[in-house]
Order: sequence, then C-alpha cells, then structure tokens
Amino acid sequence: MFDQILGLPAHPLIIHFAVVLTPLLVVAAAAYALLSRWRPYVAWAVVLLSLAAPGAVFAAKESGESLRAARFATADGSLGARITTHQSFATPLLLSVLGLAVAALLLVYATRPARDSIGRDRFGRGATLVLSGLTLVLAAVAGYYVFRAGDSGARAVWGV
Repeated sequence: MFDQILGLPAHPLIIHFAVVLTPLLVVAAAAYALLSRWRPYVAWAVVLLSLAAPGAVFAAKESGESLRAARFATADGSLGARITTHQSFATPLLLSVLGLAVAALLLVYATRPARDSIGRDRFGRGATLVLSGLTLVLAAVAGYYVFRAGDSGARAVWGV
C-alpha cells in the first residue's frame, strides 16, 4: 500500500507531508498554549493539524519501511548505518506527534467554555495550565524528532 505512487517510490513523496505538517502543528499548538488571545483564531488550525500530522507521519513511517524492504534490504556499511539511524527516529516521531495531537485537542476542548460558564475554561485554570505545559513539552519533543528524522534522512540520501 505504501510502496509506490505512479510508479515512483512513495516515501520521498509522502515525507513532504510529514515534514511540513508536523512543524506547523508544533507552531500552532505552541501558539495556542502560550497566546490565549489568539486561541479563537488558531483553534481551527490546531484541530486540523492534530488530525492530519499523525496520519502523515504514520504514512511516512510505513512507506519508509516499504522502501527499505524493497530497495535497501541488503544495504550494509555506511549506507546501511545511515538508513538504520534514520529509521530509528520514526517511532519516537510518531509517538511524540500522536501525544502532541492528543494534548493539543484536549487543550482546545478544555479552553472552550462550557454552556453554563461564560468566558471560563471548561475544567478550570489549573487544568488549562497543566495541558498548556504538556502541549509545550510535547511540541518541543515532536519538533526535535521531526528535525532529527529529516536531517538523518537527508544524510542517508546525500551521504554526508
């Protein structure tokens, strides 16, 4: 399923979604957590990116595994080591993006006032602060792993 797109290896095409959507989610979620005045304007982006980014990272991970099995199963030496290094960031990236997506969605939900409370957070200020902090930590972790995965992938391809 994740092997080819129009006869081309799918991984180099799919990764562009992951390396664009993940940093966008990181920035949007951090802005939502830090800038309460911007929340009404950023909420839609946080929700959409929280749904799209994990799917893009999952597709990139699966297509990378298919590419390695199809074309680089016997790669050894320097190339094999670079591919292994690159592949080692896939699962941590996926887990951190999933965590960020869940935390960001919970934060959006928590900051939406309940019907019976005008202008207040749904679960109170303390819960909002905890979710904001968690979102910021997970945004930093996801940002780190998307950078490391992209950098190691570029090094695997270009041999530097």
